[in-house]
Amino acid sequence: MSSRIWAFLAVGLFALMGAFSAPVSARDSAPGSELDSEVEKEIDGWVSTFKKLHASPELSYQEKETSAFVAGRLRELGFDVTELVGDYGVEDRIGYGVVGVLRNGNGPTVMVRTDIDALPVEESTGLSYGSQATGLNDSGEEVATMHACGHDLHMTSFLGTAQMLSGMKDDWNGTLVMIGQPAEERGSGARAMLDDGLFSRFPKPDYALALHTSAAMPAGTVGVRKGYALANVDSVDILVRGKGGHGAWPHMTKDPVTLAAQIVVNLQTIVSRQIPPLESAVVTVGSIHGGTKHNIIPDEVRLQLTVRSYLPEVRDHLLEAIRQVAEGTAQSQGWPDDLLPVVTHNEEEYTPSTYNDPDLLDRMSAVFATRLGQENVREVDPTMGGEDFSRFALDGEIPIGIFWLGAVEPARVEAAEREGRKLPSLHSAELIVDPELSIRTGVTAMTAIVLDLMAN
Repeated sequence: MSSRIWAFLAVGLFALMGAFSAPVSARDSAPGSELDSEVEKEIDGWVSTFKKLHASPELSYQEKETSAFVAGRLRELGFDVTELVGDYGVEDRIGYGVVGVLRNGNGPTVMVRTDIDALPVEESTGLSYGSQATGLNDSGEEVATMHACGHDLHMTSFLGTAQMLSGMKDDWNGTLVMIGQPAEERGSGARAMLDDGLFSRFPKPDYALALHTSAAMPAGTVGVRKGYALANVDSVDILVRGKGGHGAWPHMTKDPVTLAAQIVVNLQTIVSRQIPPLESAVVTVGSIHGGTKHNIIPDEVRLQLTVRSYLPEVRDHLLEAIRQVAEGTAQSQGWPDDLLPVVTHNEEEYTPSTYNDPDLLDRMSAVFATRLGQENVREVDPTMGGEDFSRFALDGEIPIGIFWLGAVEPARVEAAEREGRKLPSLHSAELIVDPELSIRTGVTAMTAIVLDLMAN
């Protein structure tokens, strides 16, 4: 055989060997390349954890057993855990916040947060592990409870991420801070933890991450949004005062019912006539209560409003305009100054808008595309929903990133689209998630971005 043929065969052999030994993709050569196989080993246990959490929800300010479960699991994984973190400034409210810290050499500090509270919703899914739990509302009445916002899915993905990262310490350097945050549904848990020294008692993060269930996206996908992703959320109460009397002699009264009706209608002109058309704003009257009987004009009517915006200046304008509309409508009807409506802003439940750091979101999107496939990473529109995760940004000091986790069985999403039906939304008593695929995706995505941020 000629030397030329031998050389040709040698080149081919080395090329073939290189094909077998070279990385087949960026995913296989990235930190945590064994992530997929490790997730598969644990997925059954995580689904069991999800079902346990789903069946035992606890309302905001009452998350005693849930926080203890999260804390106990973090301890088992080797985290230094502190419980009862959170100061609401109210004597009878216990802050059930959990902080787990895992130090692994020099490097950035990354915070991963989950919310842990549930909602006063009576579940109607018919699931074998559906919630039969109850809790006490603010009036002390027993109410049904449900994880109707996906916090059970958040916690399971959070604990799965903690498990993966604690077992992959050769792939990252730095400090990992895992936060179990209470009272997200009331908009007060993040602030309570910060007021209790979250970033002074524990390592202050260089990055803060979270995920949130999407009730509209198929499991196996994630949604990303740079910049404003979630809205300012304000709660406003209006006490419409009047002078009651007999329904047969309305001219002898100052009827707060008719005044309240006019105020409700006039409030709608704030967004349509005072806010620039290209800015986002919502003023919704979600509750109106007044009177006791058909023929009695009451002394007062109470309105409860939710107010949504993105920009601080739009928020300030909305809150002031609501007061002006309420008082101005009463004055136009001849109401005396001592009976003008009383407008109260519930500062306790205010949550600031969530601004996803653009550079961090670009990085997250690239990692997700590599790990999950570009076809499973979707750019989503901003929403007027709210999230107090935004507070951890400290007004832009800390880059934060929250992404949406598709949670609905793909076949159900396809069927709904085909038939023109709407799927049950978040906070619905009929919300059903696909736990296995959702958890697999949530753990994989969150672990992957942490590994990227803390790669050694």
